[in-house]
Amino acid sequence: MERFKIGNIYVPSEPFFLIAGPCVIESLELVLEVGGFLKELTEKLGIPYIFKASFDKANRTSIDSFRGPGIERGLEILKELKDKLSIPVTTDIHEPWQAEKAAKVVDLIQIPAFLSRQTDLLVSAARTGKPVSIKKGQFLSPWDMKKAVEKIERSGGNKIILIERGTFFGYGNLVVDFRSIPIMRKFGYPVVIDATHSVQKPSALGNRSGGEPEFIMTIASAGIAVGADGVFMEVHPRPNEALSDGANSMPLENVEENLKKLLKLWEARK
Repeated sequence: MERFKIGNIYVPSEPFFLIAGPCVIESLELVLEVGGFLKELTEKLGIPYIFKASFDKANRTSIDSFRGPGIERGLEILKELKDKLSIPVTTDIHEPWQAEKAAKVVDLIQIPAFLSRQTDLLVSAARTGKPVSIKKGQFLSPWDMKKAVEKIERSGGNKIILIERGTFFGYGNLVVDFRSIPIMRKFGYPVVIDATHSVQKPSALGNRSGGEPEFIMTIASAGIAVGADGVFMEVHPRPNEALSDGANSMPLENVEENLKKLLKLWEARK
């Protein structure tokens, strides 16, 4: 597996790398609070770090749900955070035209799970020349992701991250098949375990999704144990006040203790 650069870090890395931040950009103040805390913490622990937050949550359960500041203001906020903290940033895109705009700011373009088969979206992301992370659709098998990889590769992209985030198990529930991590690693690219979306309970609260955050570390630990190269987490200083995915976010105050546990597992795996 060849290493490649995302901003000022290389992946795969030693130890695992972290992609983390609040689900959605709620304000400049929030992203600076979370990004600043995580930068300082990961530097202390020696973990390569990429900040993530969405400028638009285009797949909310309810039309009345908060979606974010939109692409123009959202990218302005991400650029300000990137310039102030000197850390790589990523965000997701939902339509092909957004790829070029996002690529002017972000270091990694994320393809949402629900859109992981959208050919035009994948092609437009690859053609920016930026690294691309693809979340495995909740409806896809791990071997189906080979087709998504081929769409990026045949569009000129060769810097790819694949993210496992659970598979639909009936209505309103997700399970993680941990075989997917070694299967997808065989495609030649780093694989990340999304420990927070994997405990999501889609639409479980009627007008929004629920979650089981008590299992976040179970998922993250198992992912590291079976070979994941990185960990994805949604974190928030006040999950009960989060405007999106608070029910499956890790409290910021718990991150240090949990990253230290994952580092011990990483060492044991080696």
